[in-house]
Amino acid sequence: MADNNPPTASSHPDRSERAPKSPIVEIAKKVCPAVITVVISKDLPKIEGFYFLPFGSESFIVPRIEGRKKEKTKVGGGSGFLVSEDGYVLTSQHVVSDPEADYTVIIEPTKKYPAKVVCRDSINDVAILKIEGKNFPFLELGDSDKIELGEQVVAVGNPLGEFHDTVSAGIISGLSRLITAFSGLSRETARLKGLIQTDAAINPGNSGGPLVDMEAKVIGINTAMVMGAQNLGFAIPINYAKKDLEEVRQYGRIRRPFLGVKYIVLNKELAEQNKLSIDYGALIIRERLGETAVVRGSGAEKAGLHEFDIILEIEGEKITEKNPLVDILQKFQIDDEINLKILRGKKEINLKAKLEEKK
Repeated sequence: MADNNPPTASSHPDRSERAPKSPIVEIAKKVCPAVITVVISKDLPKIEGFYFLPFGSESFIVPRIEGRKKEKTKVGGGSGFLVSEDGYVLTSQHVVSDPEADYTVIIEPTKKYPAKVVCRDSINDVAILKIEGKNFPFLELGDSDKIELGEQVVAVGNPLGEFHDTVSAGIISGLSRLITAFSGLSRETARLKGLIQTDAAINPGNSGGPLVDMEAKVIGINTAMVMGAQNLGFAIPINYAKKDLEEVRQYGRIRRPFLGVKYIVLNKELAEQNKLSIDYGALIIRERLGETAVVRGSGAEKAGLHEFDIILEIEGEKITEKNPLVDILQKFQIDDEINLKILRGKKEINLKAKLEEKK
């Protein structure tokens, strides 16, 4: 008798017939071993207990501290990633901004290394750490100048310092973004420009972790997220960090061109308040009593700059809030001689200044 039942698919298909795995699986395998946790610790007074102080209908808890005993206390954490087999680590500057703190790098849950902060680049929010050892897994750095809008990316980090090897995928949703970021650790604000915007999830504790392309090459350092907004994160282009890394390896420090002035960047509001004739430029002015607005022995002093001069342009480029003096100076090298347009009183003058290394 013929079988009229139609053939049915096997409930256990051959493994070879399954859908291919996402390329992100392979990227995660390459990247995660080199992603680390940065633990921030400080010597703080030892808490022996608590007092409960009544106030009206409520009670307040106050820590009880006896004597001068101190203990090592974890006060924060972030992410980072190894970039060489001899232990160089890249992270965000705001993660390791406290010079009085101690830093520990954790590779996998059990491998801990004391870390030395080799340099902090507050302009680009990049820091380089060094741990002692060899044959560490490390990531290859890509070229952030070649990335394109809509390109697929993967963000990796250790959110909250607890969830190791957290991977999120997305696309590059914006380029050359300018933001003002606030660090909950250092309580500082920073103006960051040229950032990569991505919809790959970047969470607290992810700062300092890598943003990689589909070849598992690092194109950015995760740096910021927008509170209250979904799928809106930012990363520092890796080419900013490449320059820092090259200088650290060659000189043992970051070398920056230095003019030697204290200043504020003018805008319409400041111009109106101070009855100035212009609303752009860098007004040379001391920040507090007892200091000088023009650093003694600097290129600015040798060029003849004075307090209350307004630097209008450098090499024909106007100084504005969106294009401040510090950003313009980064385009030059140490020992370069630059042309300055200055407003002194009501008279415009031109000066030449030689940039020196910032000590």
